[in-house]
Amino acid sequence: MTKLGVLASGRGSNFQSIIDAIGSGGLDAEIACLITDNDEAYAIERAKQHGIPHVYINPSGFETKDVFYRSIADELKFCDVELVVLAGFMRVVKKPLIDAFPMRIMNIHPALLPSFKGLHAQRQALEYGVKIAGCTVHFVDEGVDTGPIILQEAVPVFSDDTEESLSERILEYEHQIYPRAIKLYTEGRLMVTGNRVIVAD
Repeated sequence: MTKLGVLASGRGSNFQSIIDAIGSGGLDAEIACLITDNDEAYAIERAKQHGIPHVYINPSGFETKDVFYRSIADELKFCDVELVVLAGFMRVVKKPLIDAFPMRIMNIHPALLPSFKGLHAQRQALEYGVKIAGCTVHFVDEGVDTGPIILQEAVPVFSDDTEESLSERILEYEHQIYPRAIKLYTEGRLMVTGNRVIVAD
């Protein structure tokens, strides 16, 4: 069974979708720990409700970002984590963590990458006037939302959409494709070739 380590900064709705997928038997994995950089994150409450170990690591308690991420990597290794899942973790992951888990860190982004990277992707999409938005699950590399793409889902943009309404519609799809991408990993069906992810049958 694949052990997951989840990193979250906020309410943790994608974290919940993974918990639910495991609970329903649709995902053969175990969440070994939740790590958060925000001691008020609602994700902590979700972890408590489901008996998942959780750790708050205060980023301001470290001299550099590299030391902070080395601490996170150490905690994940202590929990025997195989795959790291970013679920609303509002920081750019740095080299010490990436090196510790090469092509074993997943992120979900509320846009069809490579379009609209970084923060406020839904707002960027609306300002650009696209008719189709969406979400992307990708492996994490040292760039911002530049890693190999695993799964994507298209979401229509309506003429009366606000950033909030579009975000909520995209989030529904995020909750579907994130557990699906993790499932593909646990089944050994993902192969990274250059910047492409090949999904085996």
